[in-house]
Amino acid sequence: MVISSARPRRRGSLAYIGSFTEAGGPGLTVAEADPDTGALTPVHSTDVVVNPSFLALSPGADVLYAVSETDEGAVAAFSLADPARPEPLGEPVPVRGDGPTHLVFAGTHVFTANYGSGSVSALPVRTGGGLGAPVAVLPHRGGGPVADRQEAPHAHAVVPDPSGRWLLAVDLGTDSVWIHALDPVSGLPRPHHEAALRPGTGPRHLVFHPRGDRAYVLNELESTVTVCRWDAAKGSLEPLGETRVVPPDVDVVNYPSAPVVSPDGRFLWVANRGHDSVTTLALDASGDGLELRSAVGCGGRWPRDLTPHPSGRHLYAANERSGDVAWFTVDATTGIPRPGGALPVTAASCVIFA
Repeated sequence: MVISSARPRRRGSLAYIGSFTEAGGPGLTVAEADPDTGALTPVHSTDVVVNPSFLALSPGADVLYAVSETDEGAVAAFSLADPARPEPLGEPVPVRGDGPTHLVFAGTHVFTANYGSGSVSALPVRTGGGLGAPVAVLPHRGGGPVADRQEAPHAHAVVPDPSGRWLLAVDLGTDSVWIHALDPVSGLPRPHHEAALRPGTGPRHLVFHPRGDRAYVLNELESTVTVCRWDAAKGSLEPLGETRVVPPDVDVVNYPSAPVVSPDGRFLWVANRGHDSVTTLALDASGDGLELRSAVGCGGRWPRDLTPHPSGRHLYAANERSGDVAWFTVDATTGIPRPGGALPVTAASCVIFA
């Protein structure tokens, strides 16, 4: 079944799901999302890219980008002229970095976080949405106290700040966030500052409060989130405190994977691998205080990604080891997600909406 691109669409009517082909995944899957129930119905898949583990859209949602998480590392671009049937825009472009795990479209470039080599690559976006070879590769340096995970830099996520002036690269290996200034003319990144976090925490991802003055750094190695003050005028990130993201009685080895802030700034949701849960943390009015309210099952095992629907009514967990994408309906008052169902997708790793 293929959905016709001529049919009028509401925002969020299609989901794009990445998966690890080397673990048996279908690659890139397109699914139709029911706006009322959150249910997903698959309509197309393609395995033309190896391990498209993380996805991003162009600002106009007319081009889809996917990392190829391999030792060589590459990024593929897909035309969404027919949104239900992505078509490759040329061959994947090497990023000159190992194991890219995350990417983002910012300004005039696509940026990748290269976990294996501990670097950030900048690929120029050409007319039509295709990509050129990297015009900058910014290496991180250093390590951390956890010998088997922090022997070297491991960039895990790249996030533009709300002002569009800065690019923040979260590095699990160096226990820090590397801040780069984006040139207003060329769009190229320039190293600005390394914001240090507590040694051994292993920062993995970062999300901003809707207000733009707070950032929440999710720490993979300690199951905590670090609240930070963000100053867009100076490009400075100041840690304010840490909060545990799983209940205090949890005794399983746990690796948090993905944070999501609600559009109104009242809640922070976190996916937990090991505890296999989605936890809800309530934010106070300042954005500094977090209170763990609940933990619900993720609907499978090893939730690698957690994504909100654009409407804010649903959450989606890409459960890598159970091979499915589970959906939840969010209670508007409590913020607690209620399980709805799941779509089988082997080795699922990422979900985004257009």
